[in-house]
Amino acid sequence: MKYFSNFNPTLSDKNIFDQIVKEKEHIGYYNLATQDTTLFKKYAKTIKQSNIVVIGIGGSTLGTYAIYKFLKHSKKLDKKLYFLETTDPIDIKSKVEAIDLHDTLFVVISKSGTTVETVSILKYINSLIKCDKNNTLIITESDSKLNEYAKANNMKCFEIPKNVGGRFSVFSAVGLVPLAIVGIDIDELLHGAKDVYNSFFLKEESYKRVLKKARFFVEYKNSFNINVVFSYSSRLEGFNKWYIQLWGESLGKIDINNSRQGLTPIGIIGPIDQHSFLQLIVEGKRDKTVTVIKIDDFDSDLIIPPIKLEGLSELNYLDNIKFSSLINKQADATIESINNLQDIPCDVITIGGVSERSCAGLMYEYELLTSVCAKFMHIDAYDQPGVEAGKIILKEKLEHKY
Repeated sequence: MKYFSNFNPTLSDKNIFDQIVKEKEHIGYYNLATQDTTLFKKYAKTIKQSNIVVIGIGGSTLGTYAIYKFLKHSKKLDKKLYFLETTDPIDIKSKVEAIDLHDTLFVVISKSGTTVETVSILKYINSLIKCDKNNTLIITESDSKLNEYAKANNMKCFEIPKNVGGRFSVFSAVGLVPLAIVGIDIDELLHGAKDVYNSFFLKEESYKRVLKKARFFVEYKNSFNINVVFSYSSRLEGFNKWYIQLWGESLGKIDINNSRQGLTPIGIIGPIDQHSFLQLIVEGKRDKTVTVIKIDDFDSDLIIPPIKLEGLSELNYLDNIKFSSLINKQADATIESINNLQDIPCDVITIGGVSERSCAGLMYEYELLTSVCAKFMHIDAYDQPGVEAGKIILKEKLEHKY
């Protein structure tokens, strides 16, 4: 008897891990945690401008913004970092007017080198001030059109490796160079990523967390196909945006059996969304998992002062409580209220403090989680054909504008 099938039964943790180890040989983001940063740091020390403007979109900006947003209020940074990433004319004009362009380094980032939004903004900036080797840095692939532009204008250029996808590129030159320029310790970032890298590939705590979580997400994807990250700090607003791209663009795919797959990401901020989205979580349809992210040490001593407010004496129990303590108690109350229902899958990630290491560790573990989910789902986490179709249509429309 001869027999053939394309059935794909649930894979074991060993199968998945073996696939990841093999994939690590040709997917570049895994090994960014162990790279040498000497050239990035050396270049960063040469920059004299006070303002650093990153021109890019999606994977070229979201990871960098996430780290900068998380750290900037706790670090004495040397320079200010801005992002031009949308073709919204109001956004472009308002940001540009607030920056001294003559005291600015423009960091132009595009993996392909032909990103419409990025090139459009670069053209506009060039109409206001000449972009040249003294005020412009290019980060792109070695054979892109943007690299040709850099060479033609004798501009410094850092390479994005071809085997590192845009949404997985935060620990490449894409993120490390602008962050190093403004004064963030990029070696500590990589130490945080490497901590998780080692833990995962040595099958320690990160391995256990990631495999368990990914398996649950995929095995219960038909019941709980919406994944809510509930971050209890405004510092994590950038992380939420980065996670949404990482999750949506990596996992919304057609699998090898021609079946449509996807886990819908939602990023919300506590305690703000306790007064909005939490209602949907608690009493809405049971189609969501919830991950609460807390920060143990906010690096802030801000307290609620013992001021008497007429008519509000019943709330005097708030007096002298640290705001950091209040927000964590709000998180704990949300977690307890969800767990008491016993029918909403919920996990809690607690970051030790506001540091490069903790932020990078969180992001690197989410990259691993994405890759492992993709393996369980029998999909390619690293392409984005659904996005490319829209780019082709846009190009056709723009080319036939007349």
